[in-house]
Amino acid sequence: MNFSAGPATLPPAVLEEARRDLVSLPGVGVSPLEISHRSPWFEGVIGEAEANVRDLLAVPEGYRVLFLQGGASMQFSMVPMNLGGTSGHVVTGSWSGKALAEAARLRSAVARWDGRDEGYVRVPAAEDLRLDAGDAYLHITSNETIHGVEWPAGAEPAASVLVCDTSSDFLSRPVDVGRYGLLYAGAQKNAGPAGVTIVIVREDVLERIPDGLPRLLDYRTYAEHGSLYNTPPVFAIYVVALVTRWLRHEVGGLGAQGAHNREKAGLLYGRIDDSGGLYRGHAVPDSRSLMNVTWRLPSPELDARFVGEATAEGLMGLKGHRSVGGIRASIYNALPLEGVRALASFMDGFARRNG
Repeated sequence: MNFSAGPATLPPAVLEEARRDLVSLPGVGVSPLEISHRSPWFEGVIGEAEANVRDLLAVPEGYRVLFLQGGASMQFSMVPMNLGGTSGHVVTGSWSGKALAEAARLRSAVARWDGRDEGYVRVPAAEDLRLDAGDAYLHITSNETIHGVEWPAGAEPAASVLVCDTSSDFLSRPVDVGRYGLLYAGAQKNAGPAGVTIVIVREDVLERIPDGLPRLLDYRTYAEHGSLYNTPPVFAIYVVALVTRWLRHEVGGLGAQGAHNREKAGLLYGRIDDSGGLYRGHAVPDSRSLMNVTWRLPSPELDARFVGEATAEGLMGLKGHRSVGGIRASIYNALPLEGVRALASFMDGFARRNG
C-alpha cells in the first residue's frame, strides 16, 4: 500500500486501462505516448477531461478550465505575474510559505496571517486575519501536505479574488468554485500523474492580465488556444480523463469520495487520539487534513522503528517530510479503505509492543 505524499497511488482500473491501451489505442493504432496533440483522438480526450472536471466540481458559468505544465511551483510565479499588485497570503505551512516567497520576488507580497510561531498546527479563525481590501488577490493553500493542515470546507476567507493552491486535496471533496477567482492544482495527488497542472480561473480575472507577459506564462494563451498553444502533456491529460471518468461513474462524484475520505481519515485519527500519547498528532482537530495524516512518536528512534516495521509489512511511504520528521500517511482518493485499515491494525500492534 502506497502512502506516499506524491506522486500518489492511482485507481487500479485506470492503470489497467492505460496499460491495455499503451501500445496501441483501439481504433487509432498508435500509443497515447506518441499520438499528436492535434489528433481528433486527443481533442476528444482533453474535451472529456475538461467536461469531467466541470461536472465533478459544478464549475459555474464564467470560468475557464486550463491544462498547463510546471506544477504548483510554476503557479507560484504565474499568479503574481498575471494578477499583479500587492498580494495577501495566509501562511498555514511550507507550501503557502513558498507561494509567498515566490510572489515577493516579483511583486509586493504580505502575510496576512502566518502560523509559523505556532508550528503550523491550524488554519486561522476569521478574527486572526489582517486582510486588506487593497490587495490584488488573497492566496491560500487548501491543504498542507507536510504539516497535515487543511482548511475545513466553507471556512476559507472571503476575498474579491481568492486564489487557492489546491494541489493535494483537488477532487477529494466538493468545493464551491464560485468563492474563488483562481484555483490551481498539480495533478499528481488525486487527478492523475505528474506532468499536468489544472487551473480554473474566472473570466474577469483573465481580463485584468497585463499585456507583455511571456506567452507561456500568460493564462490568456491557454484560454484562447484551448490549452493547445504548444504541445501539452498528452499522456498525463489522458490519465486525468480516465481518473475523472472513474470519479464520476465508478465512485459517484465528489460527495461520495469526500465521505469515503472522511471515513479513512477517521480511522487513523481515532488511533492517534486513543493511543494514550504514544501517537502525537500534529494539527489541532478542527484543522486536520483528510489527505495527509501526520503524527510522531515520543522519540525519533521510535519514529524510525515504526517506519521500518511498517515498510516490512508492505505499508510504504510513511516517513514524514525531511523538514519536520515524524510519520505521514497520505491517504489520497485512490488509496483504498482496506489499506487504511491495514495501517490502523499495524498501529494497534505497534502500540501494544511499544506502549
